[in-house]
Amino acid sequence: MRTLDFKDHRRVLGDNRYVYAVVSRRVGGLSIGINLNPDKACNFDCPYCQVDRTVPGGDRQIDLAVLSAELDALLAMVVAGDLWSHAPFDTAAPELRRVGDISFAGDGEPTAAPGFAAAVQAVVDVRARYDLEAVPLSLLTNATLFHLPKVVAGLDVLADAGGQIWAKLDAGTEGWFHRVDGTTMSFERVLSNIQWASERYPVLIQSMFHAFDGVGPTDTEVESWAGRLRDIVAGDGTLIGVQVYTVAREPADPSVTALSQERLAWIAERAMAQGVSAAVY
Repeated sequence: MRTLDFKDHRRVLGDNRYVYAVVSRRVGGLSIGINLNPDKACNFDCPYCQVDRTVPGGDRQIDLAVLSAELDALLAMVVAGDLWSHAPFDTAAPELRRVGDISFAGDGEPTAAPGFAAAVQAVVDVRARYDLEAVPLSLLTNATLFHLPKVVAGLDVLADAGGQIWAKLDAGTEGWFHRVDGTTMSFERVLSNIQWASERYPVLIQSMFHAFDGVGPTDTEVESWAGRLRDIVAGDGTLIGVQVYTVAREPADPSVTALSQERLAWIAERAMAQGVSAAVY
């Protein structure tokens, strides 16, 4: 029998279109996921991503009534304590049987979804219906679209509800950024957007480090990455912390492999040297 753990990220929950739940190593329990990209739309093509983009996705438009109904049904099971008797959640270890967060994450970039702000508000409303405001909200994002007013509207809703932005920063240089994130978008745009957000909202940096055919980022690259953190703080930005992690599941690109815990710990030390707290996963 497969055990639901950090390596098993099946996004399956009945016939749900938007809402799923996985065990997350970064929240130390169950993460209720809100997938605003069933169409698999993303402006990154990260080689470590598990989403199979060769298979067409679904409808781009978000049906808020369906999203709300799916989340309502799941939170009802959470409050009643019934969730852990349903497969595959009945296989999770006892210490992981807690809801760690509600996270906007899925098959693409959440802020690119039409009606992003309305979707965030719908999730906030359903959470309040069950008096679960203590369950944190998080937005996993590549920070490429923060300069758009319609995205800012959603970030404001998230922040007003006590939510956090988990912004991706996987590189310190333009070249490594393009390679590890599979995009031709401007690295300066990402850095500028993270800087802007960190001056206004709670921002946590999520940084994936891995190797290609056994060769990971150089010391120089890592130091450049740490320098970007230093620049954010020096520019009056505030960072909650940094999550340093590596691949835990099979990526789309077979050349992608995990870094050792020792290497990750060294990378985290480079962040802490900039006055930013860091945790390794």
